Amino acid sequence: MVIDFSIGKIIVTVNEIQCRFHDNQIVLTASVDDMSCFHQGLVIAADAGTVRWSIKLDNAAQLEQVLNCTGIQAQ
Repeated sequence: MVIDFSIGKIIVTVNEIQCRFHDNQIVLTASVDDMSCFHQGLVIAADAGTVRWSIKLDNAAQLEQVLNCTGIQAQ
């Protein structure tokens, strides 16, 4: 599934989330097992030990799409 948001695209599969940013061609990738989602703040976050990143989404519908596709339980 591809979700467009204000600064790029989020590509979501059952195993992986990939965030691609338009302007600077940065790609962040993480396994679903390393991801957390937060309703408050509309944030998806990756924590794979020494590598961490987070993205604030534009709206609740985008977060729900990520949750539905991955099966992650939001906090």
